[in-house]
Amino acid sequence: MEIPRNQYRARIQEYLSLFPVVAILGPRQIGKTTLAKSLSPDHVFDLENPRDEEALKNPQIVLEGLQGLVMIDEIQRKPELFPLLRYLVDTQVNTRYVILGSANRNLMNRSSESLAGRIAYLELSGLSLQELENRDKEYKDLFLRGGYPRSLLSDSDRLSGIWRKNYIDTILKEDVPLLGFQIPERTLLRFWTMISHYHGQIFNFSELARAFEISDTTVRKYLEILEGIFLIRLLHPYHANVKKRLVKAPKFYIRDSGLFHSLQNIESWNDLIRNPKIGASWENFAIEEVVKCLNLDSDQVYFYRTHAGAEIDLVFRHRGKLIGIECKFSDAPKLTPGSKIAKEDLGLDHLYLIYPGDKSFPIEKDTTGVSIKDIGNYLERSI
Repeated sequence: MEIPRNQYRARIQEYLSLFPVVAILGPRQIGKTTLAKSLSPDHVFDLENPRDEEALKNPQIVLEGLQGLVMIDEIQRKPELFPLLRYLVDTQVNTRYVILGSANRNLMNRSSESLAGRIAYLELSGLSLQELENRDKEYKDLFLRGGYPRSLLSDSDRLSGIWRKNYIDTILKEDVPLLGFQIPERTLLRFWTMISHYHGQIFNFSELARAFEISDTTVRKYLEILEGIFLIRLLHPYHANVKKRLVKAPKFYIRDSGLFHSLQNIESWNDLIRNPKIGASWENFAIEEVVKCLNLDSDQVYFYRTHAGAEIDLVFRHRGKLIGIECKFSDAPKLTPGSKIAKEDLGLDHLYLIYPGDKSFPIEKDTTGVSIKDIGNYLERSI
């Protein structure tokens, strides 16, 4: 079964009307190729296909003169194409390019240098609850298995878990070395597994460095790699102009809930609801759903916490309003004293409590409990 991603396709078409190059970035196997092919490109090159890779050993001869929409998949394998693309888009009027990459802009910095002003970026995330037909039935699968299409759409939880474990092995064996990082696979897997225990927590670089017996610099390098291939999120603190001591270190999350559960050996719904990490896992799942449904960039989202205990899980500006999100894995979410203080500290326009129930309801002035199943429609309607 293929799930149409109409929202993303519409955004790409809009970008192509403004820019000659659109880069679709996201982790491997997230659906970038399927999405790009839904645009009906006139010419397709896949740099994981030996025949296309061989053809593009002479890229100018092959690409010069092509008209229409040209798709180039896994472009991080051939970064020397970026200067050529700049020349082509400056000399050819009737050609547009969709390029696909499994690394973020920081790791593919040649593109920003060569194509400044000529390229738009779209980050493709995993499937969201708003893209599924039966949200009531499917939200537990999405939470447990994560948003990678092959994981979510597997015939059973067991097969989904097998796919995710093999996916993790492939990423560490193939993608990390391809980006020029020579780190032993077992070392990076052990590091990734260890940091999964910090999921949803303030990240202490020095503490992890001591535990792993490496330097702070090496910890930061490993995190930069995992963040660069869209596997983790470092959520930075919101610096408000308040006279309180603010937490300055980032919070850490494994971005895909299914991958986090694999790293924690959580294999079924019963395993998940009995696991002490259920609250942290829900927090990340709800945050990612908000980011996806409102099309928020990673540099637009923050958390807020003071040393006295005032805290909001997610803070961002949207349509001129300052919005707070609290994530509650409970039947009846309540506003905690810490959240109430944080709401007043920041002067939030509205605070939403995201929970797994069926109904959305007002809690108090400018504070609303929102069902995860209605998160997209409700937030878009009310903000």
